[in-house]
Formats: sequence, C-alpha cells, structure tokens
Amino acid sequence: MSNKPPPPRPAPRLYLATPVVDDPAALVAELPGLLAAADVAAVLLRLKETDQRTMISRIKALAPPVQKAGAALLVEDHAELVARGGADGAHLPGIAALKEALPSLKPDRIAGVGGLTTRHHSMDAGEMGADYVLFGEPDAKGQRPQAQAIAERLDWWAELFEPPCVGFAMSLQEAHDFAASGADFVLVGEFVWADPRGPKAALIEVDAAIKKAHAMALAGQDPAGQEHG
Repeated sequence: MSNKPPPPRPAPRLYLATPVVDDPAALVAELPGLLAAADVAAVLLRLKETDQRTMISRIKALAPPVQKAGAALLVEDHAELVARGGADGAHLPGIAALKEALPSLKPDRIAGVGGLTTRHHSMDAGEMGADYVLFGEPDAKGQRPQAQAIAERLDWWAELFEPPCVGFAMSLQEAHDFAASGADFVLVGEFVWADPRGPKAALIEVDAAIKKAHAMALAGQDPAGQEHG
C-alpha cells in the first residue's frame, strides 16, 4: 500500500449560466468570443418556458457554438429536451427530478443536480449517479445560505467524495472563496452579464480569481480576505 497523498485537484473551471433565453440570436453571436476568453467548461442554458418545439429549436441554435468551443451545453430542468436538442446534459433541481431524469440521460449525457438542502441529500445524489452536485443556488423565494456556509459545504464535499462539486457564486469574491474551498467548478451568471464592462471582461477576471485562489490554497496560504474588485 502506498502512503502517497492523492494528487491535488486540478484548478477549478467556470460554469457559465445564461440569462433566460427567449430569442437566442444575440447569444449565438456572443458566446464564441466569451468561451474563447476564459476557461469555461460548460454552459447552463436557461430557457424561457414555451412550447417544446420552440425550446428544442433554441437548444439546437446554441449547442453548436458551445460545443465547438470545447464546452458542454446543459439545459436547466428540461431533461426530456436534451437529446432532441443535441445538448450534452441537464441540470436538475433536486433529488426527485434527478431520479426521474437519470434513465433518459445515462449513460451518454450529463446529469447534474442542485437544490440539495442537506448533506444527506447531497450524498443521496452522489450515490444515485449525479455527475456533479451544486451548492449555493437561491431557492424559489430567492433565499440562499450564507457564503461561509456554502464554502464549508464545498470543503466538506471536496474532502470526502469523488463526484465534482460546483459553487454557485453571486459575486467575484464568492467565486474566489468557493475556489479556495475546493469547488471543482464555479457557476457564474447574473453578475457576469450585468458587469458594466461587459461579460467578457467579467469572465476573464473571475477566471483569474478562481485560478489564483486555487493556487494559493494548494500552496498552503490562506486566500481568504484578499481584495477583489
């Protein structure tokens, strides 16, 4: 038996959530530049609710530019549309939705899950075969745990479990802190799209911040309390 420590986790990568998409044309034009500017592993497509045919056509419009950039396209909630739209997987909003979607997604597509309010739910999701667990997203009322509690959950998961964990960051500082806590991916969305400099500048900045936090954590330095814009 070897006593060698496990290899360090690789640097976290970005997971970019889109705004709610009605007409995808602007996003189709913008995504290639965004995905070329930063290390984005996946894009979470949030679709405006409408008829299935329209939603499938929107997935079909957005899948090629995302996949051509080497990223995965995941659809929020609508696992039944993933294969028909040519997406790579779905993000499910809880254990029940994950259980229902797994037969249609596995083994070829990604099944990620959020809405995990307890550690027990998180472990259940991992045992069921979730490809990642997401911590920190707001609930239906817009409430979410404190950032410190999210960071602690990420740290707990990263220490004990194999499937990747994702931290839902609502600011540059949170992205930095979640990367330092062991997140494999950092989900960013609204604050990136709302940045007055434009989403490309925001993505580049947050990518640099999470890589720096990870490097400092590996080096045994405390990255907490660093100032970020």
